[in-house]
Order: sequence, then C-alpha cells, then structure tokens
Amino acid sequence: EAGIIWPESIAPFDIGLVNLKPGDEATDEVSEGVSARLQRAGVSVLYDDLDARAGAKFAAMDLIGLPWQLIVGPRGAASGEVEIKQRATGARETLHIDAAVNRLVHAAGGG
Repeated sequence: EAGIIWPESIAPFDIGLVNLKPGDEATDEVSEGVSARLQRAGVSVLYDDLDARAGAKFAAMDLIGLPWQLIVGPRGAASGEVEIKQRATGARETLHIDAAVNRLVHAAGGG
C-alpha cells in the first residue's frame, strides 16, 4: 500500500511540506515562508526540498504517513496558491496561501 497513516496525536510531524521545484526562487520563497508561519503557530513541519522527481517526493511523503501534506509548485507560487492534501482521505484542495496556512494551523491544533 501507500504506507502508514499516523493518527494526528502521535504523528512525528503535523505536516509534510513538499517543494516541487527546489532552486526556483518563487517556489523556495513560498515554501520557506509557509514553513516559518506554520512553525511560529506551533505546527511541526517536515520540509522536503530535495531535488527529486515529484512522483518520488509524493511517494516518500505518503510512506512517511503524516496527516497533512502541503504542496508548493512554481505555477501555484506564481499565483499565490498551494495545494493541501489530507492523507487519511486523499482529499486535495488548492487554496490561497493564507487560507491554506489558516486551515492547516486549525487542523493541526496549532495557534
């Protein structure tokens, strides 16, 4: 299967943040900014900025099994949007960066 799904109460991190294009200025800026905002709100973040294919990044993050994933790509970064994925249901949603941060802080019990 696609790996464990940690219950939120015992997950090693609240959110897995996937930077789809490390080295791209806009994508790096959004990823690092979102990570900092989440951490300031008390949300623990595992930040994947490895230079690897998107499929490999998604597979690795699924195997780790964190409750939430936040995906930052170059097109979304340019338009001020990111994607969030709830691991338990597989539901994905594209949101404005501020809305995504607020949703994840609330979902992870931070802030």
